[in-house]
Amino acid sequence: MNPFVRPGRRAALALASSLLCLAALPAAAQGNWPTKAVRIVVPFAAGGTTDILARAIAPELSKAFGQPFIVDNRAGAGGNVGAEIVAHSPPDGYTLLMGTVGTHGINRALYAKLPYDPIKDFAPITLVAGVPNVMVMQTEKARALGINNVADFIRYAKAHPGKLNMASSGNGTSIHLAGELFKSMSGTYMVHFPYRGSGPALMDMVSGTMDVMFDNLPSSMPQIKAGKLKALAVTSAQRSAALPDVPTIEQAAGLKGFDASSWFGLLAPAGTPPEIVNRIQQEVAKSLGTPAIKEKLLAQGAIPSGNTPAQFAQLIESEHRKWAKVVKDSGAKVD
Repeated sequence: MNPFVRPGRRAALALASSLLCLAALPAAAQGNWPTKAVRIVVPFAAGGTTDILARAIAPELSKAFGQPFIVDNRAGAGGNVGAEIVAHSPPDGYTLLMGTVGTHGINRALYAKLPYDPIKDFAPITLVAGVPNVMVMQTEKARALGINNVADFIRYAKAHPGKLNMASSGNGTSIHLAGELFKSMSGTYMVHFPYRGSGPALMDMVSGTMDVMFDNLPSSMPQIKAGKLKALAVTSAQRSAALPDVPTIEQAAGLKGFDASSWFGLLAPAGTPPEIVNRIQQEVAKSLGTPAIKEKLLAQGAIPSGNTPAQFAQLIESEHRKWAKVVKDSGAKVD
């Protein structure tokens, strides 16, 4: 202690020194990050495309950073439950979200009250993949009803309004809205049954409990390949390389301009240090560029991305505008 400094002055200097040390802590933490397991919240049940993509990149991030990246499924309310958890988590890089077009492009327009702000409460990291949806029926049921294509489906649905059940991964998901858009543009009516993710919905599709679903292609692909589900059409503007013989909705039924694709990307809570955000983006992009991961995702119908945080932020903004119009035109609403 310096005897020539007055006691009041010494206290002030001590306080200033403490504040400087505290200010330096986040920088030090950023430099050492991660020092423990990182959680990737998937806002849907296991088995769906959101879960599939999270589990594809989690092991690669674990290897890159030397800490476990653990997938945590928190399903409910069209992805809102999981998204809210991450929005209100500390912005320290240890809690991430595998967000979707539903949580960050659709839900603001669909839900009367959202427990998070898709723009203000998150720091976009990177788009992981874009995915077309696919219109599927149980193969045996389609055969029994005489439905071989989308035109057949529309004729049957119009002749039997309200008799067909439409499964989805939850209210407000792209799967739900793809079905609503189809109903609106085709003049058909099916009863909507929302599930807590694609996984449980697909179980009822395969069993024949549900009649039709507009699912993300990667989660339906195994059942399509196994012959248990019949792919009537893809919902994107172009055909999918993974199912080149399956037409688009527009090609199959003449519904001009029909396009209801999905996307999935990593986000962190707002305020997460840019250094952490950029490090994660770089490693995700690197892993998506490896032949093994890239070929695996393409075979399932997903198109890998790995774009920058700024590019992902621009996509989210544009998707807000697009899906707000779809929600308004379809009349879909969730309290």
